[in-house]
Amino acid sequence: MKLSRSLRKIGDHIEDSVDRVTDDGSSFLRNVGWISAGIATLAIGVVIGRELRQRYKFNRRTPYDFYAHSGDQAQDVEFGVGI
Repeated sequence: MKLSRSLRKIGDHIEDSVDRVTDDGSSFLRNVGWISAGIATLAIGVVIGRELRQRYKFNRRTPYDFYAHSGDQAQDVEFGVGI
């Protein structure tokens, strides 16, 4: 009788410790999932924001922007290449 009670207590103790470990593991994976979802959302927001800003700037060009390089002579080498 005593042996079966002690074995049952040991078994219950092991089950409790296993449950705690799996809860910690699942919360860790859940946190990693939330962090990766947040980073993905941030990356998508940066890409969309950059695209919207480029379109906004493109639609608000001035006549000076259109004709800024109209009289320049064609050159084979670009400036600022850094040799």
